[in-house]
Amino acid sequence: MRHTLVFSALLGAGLLAATSASHAASDSLVFCSEGSPAGFDTAQYTTATDNDAAEPLYNRLAEFEKGATGVVPGLATSWDISEDGLKYTFHLREGVKFHTTPYFKPTRDFNADDVLFTFNRMLDPQQPFRKAYPTEFPYFNGMSLNKNIAKVEKTGPLTVQFTLNSVDAAFIQNIAMSFAAILSAEYADKLLAEGKPSDINQKPIGTGPFVFKSYQKDSNIRYTGNPHYWDPSRVKLKNLIFAINTDASVRVQKLKAGECQVTLHPRPADVPALKNDPKLQLIEKPGFNLGYIAYNVRHKPFDQLEVRQALDMAVNKQGILNAVYQGAGQLAVNAMPPTQWSYDDTIKDAAYNPEKAKELLKAAGVKEGTEITLWAMPVQRPYNPNAKLMAEMLQADWAKIGLKVKIVSYEWGEYIKRTKNGEHDVSLIGWTGDNGDPDNWLGTLYSCDAIGGNNYSMWCDPAYDKLIKQAKVVTDRDQRTVLYKQAQQLLKQQVPITPVAHSTVNQPLSAKVEGFKVSPFGRNVFSGVSID
Repeated sequence: MRHTLVFSALLGAGLLAATSASHAASDSLVFCSEGSPAGFDTAQYTTATDNDAAEPLYNRLAEFEKGATGVVPGLATSWDISEDGLKYTFHLREGVKFHTTPYFKPTRDFNADDVLFTFNRMLDPQQPFRKAYPTEFPYFNGMSLNKNIAKVEKTGPLTVQFTLNSVDAAFIQNIAMSFAAILSAEYADKLLAEGKPSDINQKPIGTGPFVFKSYQKDSNIRYTGNPHYWDPSRVKLKNLIFAINTDASVRVQKLKAGECQVTLHPRPADVPALKNDPKLQLIEKPGFNLGYIAYNVRHKPFDQLEVRQALDMAVNKQGILNAVYQGAGQLAVNAMPPTQWSYDDTIKDAAYNPEKAKELLKAAGVKEGTEITLWAMPVQRPYNPNAKLMAEMLQADWAKIGLKVKIVSYEWGEYIKRTKNGEHDVSLIGWTGDNGDPDNWLGTLYSCDAIGGNNYSMWCDPAYDKLIKQAKVVTDRDQRTVLYKQAQQLLKQQVPITPVAHSTVNQPLSAKVEGFKVSPFGRNVFSGVSID
């Protein structure tokens, strides 16, 4: 099978913002962001906060069509797939410039060496830069790309070939994700020579529509439009600034006052007023997301199925939906949203039954008054507008079955780091789909390979893993669907998580903003966005 995509204009990356209303100009945009990124090396991170902050700076070989799930050319203008599905040959775009900044001035254009550096750093633990700057790659490893990519080779100055060990039906969608942003090999060599490899995370260099200027944690990130971007039509702003504020009500007030032109994650209670403000526009979309409770099966007593079943059936989901989501969502019963193809709609929840839950805990040897920790996110997310309130409601639900629940929280970056390390008993977390493929849910969140990454339950079931791995090497969607439905049934039976809700996404922005599209993957993309 030969598969070639013709040249098309790329959805550039980007989240834009500018200063404040008093200084805002028609060529500047301020984005009221919700949190501080841990860094700008996207291969290290999985949260929307981190990926949004890096998005303006980079391109991938393939990228997602703006506001949609389709894949279009990026730094590769086309690609070929071998008949056996194991070799992908990418034809790279000519004349692409890396950013020029006070800390780096490139001497050459983007070429195959940059692709090799980007992927070999993740693939090879002995790669010199990786050894000098050891880090984890949760997406790359969580999707088993570290095991399935046999090699990456340069077959010409602007041609690169990936060889896989087995067919991966989601390979192109996977490498269109943020973690696969192409880095400069020349910049990496410079940092290595200077003994400063970690600067790749704090002083980023990419090929994207915006150039990094400065970052002040918990305050702002500043970018400038890239004057040498390979698609000038996508750069319509000279200044982009993220104004960081974790308080949803403060972000809304800044938007109303004109101090920012785009924000995110409004509280449900604020939505009616936003809809009625003539100076604003509110885009409403069904959420491709899931808010859920993750039980750490490596901590006792959550290693026992009966305990997980007890907590699950003691959750008053309808009460949470009413109070936390305030009608802006739907009850979740499955490990991914119903809009994801292969969703198994035969799966049903265990009935809400605190009395039976008490019996299960007693049978499992869990004494009344047993203390557990429940971790609650400190930020609003598309899948959970108020984790603190949800935690308090769960605390009350589980008190009814004899558990003493201590609510724990940390700054967002620390929260993610500690939950990935498995320090929690139970955590509130969630996911917005990244690429439209079921593996992005069933593999990325619940597989054995995803432990230490996005598998916050630390759950590893060989039978489940076998099913999802079989599904990845099959290209026929019907066959994949059968396997994924079997995996969903098994996961539901084992209860590593309690799905709570799929929330509606409300995107508020100034009426002056043009060209903004809501990403199904929860990204705030400003490529091609302008302000009137």
